Amino acid sequence: MQDFHADCEKITAVLLKSRTGEFDLESILFLKLRGLGIHDLGCIGECINLERLDLSGNNISNLAPLASLRLLSVLNLSANRISNLDPLRSCDSLQNLNIAGNVISSTENLHCLASLRKLENIRLKDNTYNYTNPVCRNALYRTVVLEMFPNIKVLDGERIVGRGSDLYQLCKDIDDTIKAGLYKNGQLIEHPDCKPWVEDSYWEIKRSNNAIIEEAYKQFNDVLHECRLLNNRATHVISQTERSMSLKKQPKQFAI
Repeated sequence: MQDFHADCEKITAVLLKSRTGEFDLESILFLKLRGLGIHDLGCIGECINLERLDLSGNNISNLAPLASLRLLSVLNLSANRISNLDPLRSCDSLQNLNIAGNVISSTENLHCLASLRKLENIRLKDNTYNYTNPVCRNALYRTVVLEMFPNIKVLDGERIVGRGSDLYQLCKDIDDTIKAGLYKNGQLIEHPDCKPWVEDSYWEIKRSNNAIIEEAYKQFNDVLHECRLLNNRATHVISQTERSMSLKKQPKQFAI
């Protein structure tokens, strides 16, 4: 048991091979090492073709071995002890980075990521798990990060641009207005001169005439239909199996 614990504290070739079933470390594309008590990344840098890596819930502070992972696109480092992100500057393919629940103290620590042109999703806090970083307490944190990463699409799980961003901003504005004092003594203050938030046609679903999009709608519906059929078949098989097992458990009766 002691040797196994030691292996988990440091990433070794034995640990990687046992976790993935791959004999060659360069063949590993996806890797999940969540909550193992790891503090030393060891030979993780030898997995040069790694694309998705989950190291959340460990005791990691030094990211130097990750510098060689040029193909890494999704990286989860939440709930660790990380303060320096500099080794990630060479992860050119990085698109999605989760560093919530660490000890990033200043926006200056994020400058090393500014050169990552493909980076579009960054998370420094996660309200679901109550993960955050000291930098998030800065009143200008959000503004500074958005200026630093002009191509970002999602920050802390909130869509900044693209489909859904307008709706999100609308809901946020409504919440902020309510918090600002629309209610007095538990009663909603009436404003007869209020104008609609959006135009009447805002909520209408506009179907595109683009043939490619129409075909995509059709293919999606076909896949959805197949999923429903598979679900029905699976339910039927499970029901038959449960019925068969219940019959086997019944005590046999012998006629005398």
